[in-house]
Amino acid sequence: MLQKSGHGDIAKPVKARKGRARKAWIFALLLGAAGAGGYYVYAQGPAPAAAQMATAPVVRGDLEQNVTALGTIKPKTYVDVGTQVSGQLRKVLVEIGDTVKKGDLLAQIDPTVYQTRVIGDQAQLENLKAQLAQQRAQLDLDKLRDQRASRLLSSQAGSQDAADAAAATVRIGEAKIRALEAQIKQTQATLDGDLANLNYTKIYAPMDGVVVTTSATEGQTLNANQTAPIVLRIADLDTMQVWAQVAEADIPKVKVGMSVYFTTLGMPDRRFNAKVVQILPTPETVNDVVLYNVLIDVPNTERLLMTSMSAQVFFMLGSAKDAL
Repeated sequence: MLQKSGHGDIAKPVKARKGRARKAWIFALLLGAAGAGGYYVYAQGPAPAAAQMATAPVVRGDLEQNVTALGTIKPKTYVDVGTQVSGQLRKVLVEIGDTVKKGDLLAQIDPTVYQTRVIGDQAQLENLKAQLAQQRAQLDLDKLRDQRASRLLSSQAGSQDAADAAAATVRIGEAKIRALEAQIKQTQATLDGDLANLNYTKIYAPMDGVVVTTSATEGQTLNANQTAPIVLRIADLDTMQVWAQVAEADIPKVKVGMSVYFTTLGMPDRRFNAKVVQILPTPETVNDVVLYNVLIDVPNTERLLMTSMSAQVFFMLGSAKDAL
């Protein structure tokens, strides 16, 4: 009985191992079949698209190398017209935008005070001239008396004291004449100065141009003793000047006489051609950036350019025409 029991226990594990081996082979066959099917589907699918390159035809064009900067347009020549005398501004005869010629009357200060001074100087001058004429006549008489006293002394008919007194009177008369002549010169100088001040009450245009600003109004009192009062500004708008601010790193590339062009915000498609006329040696520092002012003159006969316009400036370092 023990032997039957032993054979039965050994037979069960052997059957179990054979069952597991059979399942493993079946799983392997299924896995292989799935892989073969996937490869077949992949092989039969569409081929991946080839990479496409962007192409363009070769064309000719103009090339340029330049330094760019921002600038401000200003009149090249302008004059701040002020007054050289104090007083109330009686008249302003021009307005902003008016074209004026050199010598045109622009404004007038109240001349009353200066007219009064001139009249007083003239009266004093006439008085001194009359005194001078009187003193000269007196000197002529004193000289005759001196001559008579000298003759009497020579003929022993007169005294030495009388002769000396007559000679001294002549010298005193000559000194008075010199003093009067000096006073006349001084009064004449005062008169000339007051006449000049009277003329300064009329303010004339010092140059041809256009009135671009006015700083004073009629009725305003101007004090020339404290500051130089500015009445208006005249500018020549036929030639403008661009003040371009070039960075410190680019300024060695910029030279006087270099060709440049610039555009404005209002005319981005219009090129204005010009040349560099001056490079100012003293820089300006803006937000810790060192900038040098480069001045560019440009004709403005069409009056397209106006004061304080912004400009995009291009300094031409090199260019090539019709290059591939």
